[in-house]
Amino acid sequence: MTYQTIIIGTGFSGICMAIKLKEKGIHDFVILEKSKDLGGTWRDNTYPGAECDIPSALYSYSFEPYPEWEYKWSMQPQILKYINYVVDKYGIRKHILYNKELIQAIWNEEEGLWTVGAADQSNYQTQNVVTALGQLHHPSIPAFEGLDTLNIPVFHSARWNHDVDLNGKRIAVIGNAASAVQFIPEIAKEAEEVFVFQRSANWMLPKQDRMYKGWEKALVKRIPILLRLYRLRLWLLGGGLFFLMKSGNNLLRKFYQWRSKKYIQEHINDENLVEKLVPAYPMGAKRVLFSDTYYAALARGNVNLITGGLTVVDDNKVIAGEDSYEVDVIVFATGFKTNPFLMNINVQGKDGRSLKRTWKNGPKNYLGISVSGFPNFYMMYGPNTNLGHNSIIIMSEAQADYVAQSIDHLVQNNAKSLEVKEEVMNDYFNDVQKRLDNMIWAQVGDSWYRSADGTIPNNYPSRTMEYIKKTKNVDFGKYDLV
Repeated sequence: MTYQTIIIGTGFSGICMAIKLKEKGIHDFVILEKSKDLGGTWRDNTYPGAECDIPSALYSYSFEPYPEWEYKWSMQPQILKYINYVVDKYGIRKHILYNKELIQAIWNEEEGLWTVGAADQSNYQTQNVVTALGQLHHPSIPAFEGLDTLNIPVFHSARWNHDVDLNGKRIAVIGNAASAVQFIPEIAKEAEEVFVFQRSANWMLPKQDRMYKGWEKALVKRIPILLRLYRLRLWLLGGGLFFLMKSGNNLLRKFYQWRSKKYIQEHINDENLVEKLVPAYPMGAKRVLFSDTYYAALARGNVNLITGGLTVVDDNKVIAGEDSYEVDVIVFATGFKTNPFLMNINVQGKDGRSLKRTWKNGPKNYLGISVSGFPNFYMMYGPNTNLGHNSIIIMSEAQADYVAQSIDHLVQNNAKSLEVKEEVMNDYFNDVQKRLDNMIWAQVGDSWYRSADGTIPNNYPSRTMEYIKKTKNVDFGKYDLV
């Protein structure tokens, strides 16, 4: 079957892309979804306490503000509810094909079409491919010795096993980053004992979360502009926090580091434990975490922080240094494989060139969206579009607008293909990497922001305001139109 456009993924980016195409009058598209339901990361991550670390009013589409948010920082079920609400409001559900995991996309130069293949051996043809797969959906589990011989439940937080009863159990949590700080306070309420294996400490600030009052929700329903103004305030605040990520802003960084240390001391009296929780790297070099409950959970009598460095797992024992801990369940909170991008997908562009080979020395791209040699192939949340200070939904909307303009340009000109010029891509990529050298992320070696060769393939080196300006109008002079 042949379509004008195929979108891959039904998370926030994929749904936004579909809406923007419809706004352009383009309805000949489908969304291929690998799972049996929509929602992306908010479908997959169902661990206890799962919630967003961006305020709800900002972690939603600017064109679809939502007065029904229950909390300032919403939990997974309501975010998934919001996605379904938007899908139904904009008539997107009829465009989704489920259980269609993308495995390859092959470009046919003569026909000007992509052949897209799914894991169930179904194939489709399309003029345009838009991947909206995100960067955080391949769980990463370190290869510890003895892991494959365990006879106790073991799972990753992104694949939570709800069939395992944690009540009264001894639980080892491997990792202490964004997901862990959300579920550890929850499982600590029912576990006999929780052992948190920390590789390195994280800078953390309080969320100051709360439920919205009834009168607040009623007010923004009655006067919708108030919700938009609140969103604008949050966006501007996030833009201000970007400067925490830049090298040289020591005064601002020292203030927030002081605030973070005070926050630890408000909940924990053990100076030895406080020392273990204060990072050895400057704030902003890694993802800054937000939680109102994590430090209080660590102060509980049944929660233990282990910093010796896990080396071996043996039967029901987890060994760190010279100490071993008997456990009944192991939960990995060890993040995701964020690079290489589009892993496990065979993408072949002009002259049969492989995207994996093209990117063997790093994911060169233009605006995180296009790659020379791969016509009519677009990425959302692609390389160098991740943020450490603001809502990724802002980037997704900008990308969706840009791609919709590009596809509409093909339609209006009855053209076959649109491809970014190689020199344009190289100039953009080199500029981004040069600017990233001046960011705080470049000063720490152990971070998911950085790849093994020291480059930073994930993050954008400026504020969202700049990216919005760069993507507002497509400069078609930087593309070859055929």
